[in-house]
Amino acid sequence: MSHLETWDPKPDAPAEVRGEFSPISTATPGIHIGEHLPLLAQQTEKLAIIRSIHHDDSAHGRGMYWNLTGHRPPREGNIPPLSSDWPSLPAVVSKLRKSPQGVPGAVRIPYPMVDNKTLQAGEYGGWLGVKYDPIIMRPKRGEPFGGVSRTLGAEVLDLDDSDPARIASRSELLASLERPANPQDFDNFHHFQSLARDIMLGSAVKDAYNLEREDPKVRQSYGDHLGGQSILLARRLTDAGVPVVQVCCAAGDLNGGAGDMWDTHSDNFNRLKTRLLPVFDRGVSALLSDLENRGSLDQTLVVVLTDFGRTPRINGSAGRDHYPSVYSAVLAGGGVRGGQVYGSSDASGAFPKTQPCGPADVHATIFRSLGISPRAEIHDMLGRPFPISDGEVLRLF
Repeated sequence: MSHLETWDPKPDAPAEVRGEFSPISTATPGIHIGEHLPLLAQQTEKLAIIRSIHHDDSAHGRGMYWNLTGHRPPREGNIPPLSSDWPSLPAVVSKLRKSPQGVPGAVRIPYPMVDNKTLQAGEYGGWLGVKYDPIIMRPKRGEPFGGVSRTLGAEVLDLDDSDPARIASRSELLASLERPANPQDFDNFHHFQSLARDIMLGSAVKDAYNLEREDPKVRQSYGDHLGGQSILLARRLTDAGVPVVQVCCAAGDLNGGAGDMWDTHSDNFNRLKTRLLPVFDRGVSALLSDLENRGSLDQTLVVVLTDFGRTPRINGSAGRDHYPSVYSAVLAGGGVRGGQVYGSSDASGAFPKTQPCGPADVHATIFRSLGISPRAEIHDMLGRPFPISDGEVLRLF
């Protein structure tokens, strides 16, 4: 996501940096954001905008890894997931926040992230084990993002109407036939099999998945698009007891930078204005209003992350390229004080100017908001202890 067209506009910069959009005033005096976020501009009293995040890796997969795990990527090149990877933020939360019976510890919506026809590291359980891989769910309604969205064999949980009695009888028959010599060898398989069975046989998750049960006015407020409906599903899943839900608000495959994803190397302004920002603005603003109306915003943390920002200088294709040297993120709810900006970038949005911070600091802040000590320890498969974050909590509370 381009910070210059969203959270950190630079109206006084030269035209080749400033771009085509203008900043707009918000509900918070002194805070301005990009003109194509008009609904979120009305909700800045709920937002803490961080304008000084940075790291030093401009590759998508490694940038995803850094922002979703809070740790430097462990290897060069395109990085598919490995069991030696650091676990994702959702995986760590699901380890430390137990979910009710039949409720997954973490969910991804609406598909896994893919680049160069490869599933990307950073979204999985890593050395915590595959039990902590967030499961994937996809809403049945909403206009899809334009572009390719591949699953590459990743299992997507389909909760279409099914006959509970038939599922129960088939499960009993399967259990009578399955008698492995070493049951522990199938522990991970049985974990997900049991979870899927519990969900289909009546878990609150199955009810949450049925968006037709939502108030039609609320459902409409999110927008009849896969992006908005995915955000609505995330809210319903947290109501059902899922501790953490991750939503990808774009096509799930970067597809060479074409389509409805934030990799706007070309036609940056038209793509943002006509496709990406309207869906994002409507869906996220509806979520904030919905949570506030339900009285649950203080108990729910909303985080907007990206892999990095975009280059200050516009390229010859009217686009912006990869840029990790400074970018923005947004937090709301969960005890975070709204109506504030943390840090700043320089006059061209090229480097942090004040209060520089990194992905690890954002993770430490997220954990603190969730009531989890950033120095809490988790153990790898060899029993070695690691603190969940080596960052510092940002002063957002």
